[in-house]
Amino acid sequence: MKYFIVVGEPSGDLHGSNLMRGIKQEDSEAQFRFWGGDKMAEVGGAENLAKHYRETSFFGIVQVLCNLKTIFGQIDECKRDIAAYNPDVVILIDYPSFNMRIAKWAKEHGIKVYYYIAPKVWAWKEWRVKEIRKYVDRLYTIFPFETDYFRSKGIEPVFCGNPLCDSIAQYKAQMPSREVFLKENNLDERPIVALLAGSRRSEIKDNLADMVAISQNFPEYQFVVAAVPWIERELYDKILAGTTVKVVCNKTYDTLIYAEAAIVTSGTATLETALMNTPEIVLYHIPKLYEWLRPIVLKIPYISLVNINLGREAVREIVVNKIDVEAVSEELRSILEGGSARAKMLEDFAELQAMMGGEGSSHRTAKDIVKSLK
Repeated sequence: MKYFIVVGEPSGDLHGSNLMRGIKQEDSEAQFRFWGGDKMAEVGGAENLAKHYRETSFFGIVQVLCNLKTIFGQIDECKRDIAAYNPDVVILIDYPSFNMRIAKWAKEHGIKVYYYIAPKVWAWKEWRVKEIRKYVDRLYTIFPFETDYFRSKGIEPVFCGNPLCDSIAQYKAQMPSREVFLKENNLDERPIVALLAGSRRSEIKDNLADMVAISQNFPEYQFVVAAVPWIERELYDKILAGTTVKVVCNKTYDTLIYAEAAIVTSGTATLETALMNTPEIVLYHIPKLYEWLRPIVLKIPYISLVNINLGREAVREIVVNKIDVEAVSEELRSILEGGSARAKMLEDFAELQAMMGGEGSSHRTAKDIVKSLK
């Protein structure tokens, strides 16, 4: 069968590549064309990569507004590409602002639409539920609680586990030793506290300064920022000037795995940290206005995927305009080795890891896709 897959960012490329491997195991005659990245090209062939996500990724409202003409042009280009390829199914992975437009068009043109990594409509933009119900033939969720949510909206989703379990297991199998990691990144032997300040410039500007302030209370630890490669190093250096906080780039998994604890900005990183068994605090700096509006705008009581899935505050969420450095420092001490909250948090993480389904999620999803199409 012929599969057309659309992703728009690095995480989608990773999960898309694992899904494609699974499809190839289940369908020996599988043919692919895709909008993705290098990892998908390794599986499906570089000649079948129609558009790289580097050309389609626009972060934040300002970037999106400045590139609206380009974005709408790419949507039309994707539609033409699908029409020319004439696939048996279009598989859309996350990236909802782009992909829901593709779903509508494909469905209206008689092409099956499967959506992998469902849009997070349970948190915001709930109006998209109606579009999903209308334009998506098969919806794959990656969190157990989403099953009941979508079912209550008249959609019967499929949950095969969370693909992060696969990507983390793959990485652990080939990662460097702690000694090599420390040496290659000019780190010393002190225990590490990982700092994940976000993936956008605005997040880093807002969150990293707070994280640095906390680090001053822990001279016996080395605080290490896991920098993302698409943000210029100068931004980090400017915020960290005059401090002892260190930076490693594009080494997030290494940093988290070898850290004793982490301070993490909300997002997928909170779940990744828990799946790696690293105790964490969620710290997110918000404008004063957002602090007032949060109870009105946010439809759920938590912002971290750990707490949302467990249905309780297993990890401390500090979402404020101005942090109390001493209070947050005490929270961090409680999850470091010997801390009063560390053992309970690790128990909660074990429960969460079981909920996520363990390794094999990508293959289970692929198997269901091929079976349903046949």
